[in-house]
Amino acid sequence: MSEPRPYTYVTLSMQPDSAPHVGVSFHTPRLKIRAGILLSNPRPYLDFASHEANVHISTTGAGPVTEDDLTLARDIFNAAARYLADCEQLHAEQSAKDATDTAA
Repeated sequence: MSEPRPYTYVTLSMQPDSAPHVGVSFHTPRLKIRAGILLSNPRPYLDFASHEANVHISTTGAGPVTEDDLTLARDIFNAAARYLADCEQLHAEQSAKDATDTAA
């Protein structure tokens, strides 16, 4: 069985009398992630980018850092830590299974 190919999936949904909804799904190790502070208008940012799509996260209204911004940054940090832990666990399980299958 061949390995799945990487891809990025972007959708835009628009309903009458509703705000547009953009969905971005990255299914690729070819994702570039960067963070920093914009110097022209000092505020932090977090970027996720693939060849097909970019996601830029910054402070509320691109203004000063609020308590809500701090809460969001902590949520992102905790979600990333959980993603790392889940990836490490599944990778270890898959590696152990591959080693068992190879030995058999």
